[in-house]
Amino acid sequence: MANLDYRTAGESHGQALIAMIEGLPAGLNLDTAAIDNALRRRQGGFGRGGRMKIEYDQVNVLSGVINGVTIGSPLATQIVNKDWRLDRAPPVNRPRPGHADFAGSIKWLTPDCRSTLERASARETAARVAAGAVAVQLLSVFDVEVVGYVTQIGPVHAAIDAKAVPARLRLDRDANEVYCPDGSVAQAMMDAIAQARQDKDTLGGRVEIQVHGLPPGIGSCMRWQDKLDGRLMGAVGSIQAFKGVEIGLGFGCADRRGSAVHDEMEFNPHLRKTPNLGFVRRTNNAGGLEGGMSNGMPLVIRAVMKPISTLLRGLDSVNLLTLAPERSDYERSDICSVPAASVVAEHVVAFEVARAMCEKFAGDTVREMRAAYDHYLDSCRRIAGSAGEPDA
Repeated sequence: MANLDYRTAGESHGQALIAMIEGLPAGLNLDTAAIDNALRRRQGGFGRGGRMKIEYDQVNVLSGVINGVTIGSPLATQIVNKDWRLDRAPPVNRPRPGHADFAGSIKWLTPDCRSTLERASARETAARVAAGAVAVQLLSVFDVEVVGYVTQIGPVHAAIDAKAVPARLRLDRDANEVYCPDGSVAQAMMDAIAQARQDKDTLGGRVEIQVHGLPPGIGSCMRWQDKLDGRLMGAVGSIQAFKGVEIGLGFGCADRRGSAVHDEMEFNPHLRKTPNLGFVRRTNNAGGLEGGMSNGMPLVIRAVMKPISTLLRGLDSVNLLTLAPERSDYERSDICSVPAASVVAEHVVAFEVARAMCEKFAGDTVREMRAAYDHYLDSCRRIAGSAGEPDA
């Protein structure tokens, strides 16, 4: 079978957004309602702009399934744009500082930023969420859970319970419009966004994604291209407006000694039948990843999203036609899309983890993958703790 991968197509104001997934095993029951729910969450969140009042994202599966079950061929999904006006959209000659407008116009030798901004737009992430929502369903076959949420908006920080299970985090996150499990700061986050709107400004923030249920050994240290931490940072860092990614303690490692960073190990025989094989850590500063591989602890990825570069009041710029100083153009946009970005990050992480699982437990069908997974865990238990045991 081919390696699990996907690509997207489509422009912000084009006819539709497409995600084509290759390497998906046959036999996966595809729940399109779950994909639509992920798309709905991406469209939501306090601080979103007028575009989301126009669109109503729903997935249309074009290929790769029969009667709702994947057949192993490429899975093509389509999300139709209601605000389709690409051929009628006006030119943009005053690039927005912080956006792809200027660099793209120079790269493609045109004073019109339109073609660049249409593809660089975060609207493209709807296709990525659709692909990630399929990956979430594949991961559920192995009881792997992924949850993403907001931890900061502007100056307002949340306190997240490090011991909370995914179901609890998900329940608390979905109880407010900023997708933050710490409900005590939700109103303050919304107030900060409302003030930025009044000031014709924008706000950024931080998101966190956790992955639970992975056994040790997913990823590799043999080639740098296969290191799971690098792949996760690359995937999350590729999301529009993201400017920093860390795993576990991340940048906090810089001012601590090794004894305060590395996660000391224990063995709990009562957990031997779980995916972590009974090996637990007193802390999780590594964020579940060591040497490019999962270590059985929850994966923890954090990322920073900068404030959106489209401001109602504009910013000083240069007209690419006349070279005269002017204020930047305005395209309909959000004040803060950190809540929506947490949904995108959750789903790009899910896809990268699913990709690594497919590599480790390769099979043309879901049944074969699950059998390979069960065999691997059984083999791990035979190896770990085999000292003093009779030969098989």
